[in-house]
Parts: sequence; C-alpha cells; structure tokens
Amino acid sequence: MAKEAPVSLPKVKYGLRRLFKGSHERSGILTYVLIYALLIGVGFVYIYPLIYMITTSFMTPSDLVDPTVGWLPTEWYIGNFVQAFNVLEYPKSLLTSILTSAAPAIAQTLSTAVIAYGLARFEFPLKKMWFVLLVAAFIIPVQVTLIPNYVWFKTHFLTGSVLSTLLPALFGQGIKSSLFVLIFYQFYRSYPKALDEAAAIDGAGRVKTFIRIAIPMAASAILVTFLFSFIWYWNETTKSGMFFEGKIQTLPLQLQNFVDSYTKMYPANDFSTTNRINESIRLAGTLLTVAPLLILYVALQRKFIEGIERTGLTGE
Repeated sequence: MAKEAPVSLPKVKYGLRRLFKGSHERSGILTYVLIYALLIGVGFVYIYPLIYMITTSFMTPSDLVDPTVGWLPTEWYIGNFVQAFNVLEYPKSLLTSILTSAAPAIAQTLSTAVIAYGLARFEFPLKKMWFVLLVAAFIIPVQVTLIPNYVWFKTHFLTGSVLSTLLPALFGQGIKSSLFVLIFYQFYRSYPKALDEAAAIDGAGRVKTFIRIAIPMAASAILVTFLFSFIWYWNETTKSGMFFEGKIQTLPLQLQNFVDSYTKMYPANDFSTTNRINESIRLAGTLLTVAPLLILYVALQRKFIEGIERTGLTGE
C-alpha cells in the first residue's frame, strides 16, 4: 500500500492562519472574538444601570448598609414598590402620562408626514429656504425658544393644559419635528413618482394618493416616528413642568418631586428609620416610571428595529 504524503509545515501554518484570521469567504476566530467582546462590553455599559436599579430596588434598608450584600438582596422586598406606588399616585399619573404623550405623538406623526410629503412631491417658491429653516429649527437649542413660547402660550391662556404641547405638535413644531420630517422625506423620495402618476390617471386626487400610496409606503417611518415622539414626550419634564404649571402631573414630573412627596406622605420619626427615604425606594420609583416604556419596547421590538434599519436612524 502507498503511504500518504505527510502534510507540509507551510500548509499547516496556512491552515492555522486561515482559521484564526479568516479568508475572503468567511471570518476567522479572531474576528468573532473581537466582535463579541465589543458587543458584550457595550451591552454591559447599557445593561449595568438597569440591573443595578432592579436589584437595589428590592433591597431592605438593612441590605443597603450591609457591605456583604452585593448584587442579590438577602430577601426580595416589595415594600419599596408599595411606597413608591403610593407616592407617585401611580394609576392617575400613569393615565395622565399616556394621554399627554400619546396625543402629541399622534399629532406630530400626522403633521410631519404631511409636511414631508409636500416637500418631497411638490415644487414651490423658496423651497430650499424652507429646508434651511427646517434644519435651523433642529439645530437651535430648545432653551433659546422656551421663554418666548411660554410667554405666547400664557398670553393666549393655553398654559396649564395639554394644548400647550398638542398644538405645537399638530402644526409641526413638536419635539424634534425637523428630524421626523427628514425621515418621512427620505421615504417619500425613495419610491418612484410613477406610483403617484398611476393613481392620478385612475382619478385619485392628491389627498387620496397620499392616504392610499404614500402612507402605506412609509409604514415603518410612521412606527419609528410615533415611538420616538411618544418616548420624548413621556420623558420631557422641563417644558411640561413650565407649560403645565403643576396642574397636570405625569410620572416623570411626579418622580422629579419624589423626595418632597415622600416626606409629606411618610414623615420620618426621629427615633426610627422605618419611614426614611433611601436609595431602594428612589430606584423603585424610577423603575415604576420607566416600566411602561420598557414594556412598550419589548412588545414592539421587532417592528421597531426593522423601522430603524429602514429609516437609517442611528444614535438616537
């Protein structure tokens, strides 16, 4: 029988190098190790605060001062959530937050979709100037226009109600509306005008073409715009605190005044630490505030990520 030729040393080295460094067809082990190490590192940076908040919110006061207690509490104590639930007036504040966030988000989604369609499909004088103003409105800090807006709303008796956030959103002046207009503009420019022309030949007007052609084409942009708008209106405390004038209390606004509200509801006894506020109670209140957003994201995760990929929106 003929003996098999021994594998030469250069071939072994080439095989190992290909295994670790990869080739044109596939990546090597080194590439996968670096990618997963980077993903784990970045993921830990984002997940660590959430894990810390969850574990700490279940700790008892004795666990907080015990140096031997690390990540896991000795017992899962829900008393912190009960107190935070009462302080935040959770059912009422939750309903208020949903209404004051969803209504402007819907209005902003509709208005920016219409504005972008007009910019993408119509030619009119000074169109470039309107684009410049659109970008300028996105660049100018909110703090610059905060006082003039408040004076205007106060003059027209619009403060202290949801109209102070709903009306600007309805007319394309909501939170970061310029960004949403550009997202819709990109979508309307991505599909051929032949579809609009075919609809016009069939007798469809501009409004019907917009509803039947443009809106379905921009479904992912609508989802992304609504979710981002909803989240930004939910987390907004500066403008809401000024425009609502304390007459409307959302969950983030309640959380902002959490310490004062807790002190009034649970006055501390000088001889006892039972009712004194601690880090666990504060984090329990924070977790209750962000929980609806986490549930919303988990429920719409797949569609949300698909929408982000199609819009090309990153870093937000």
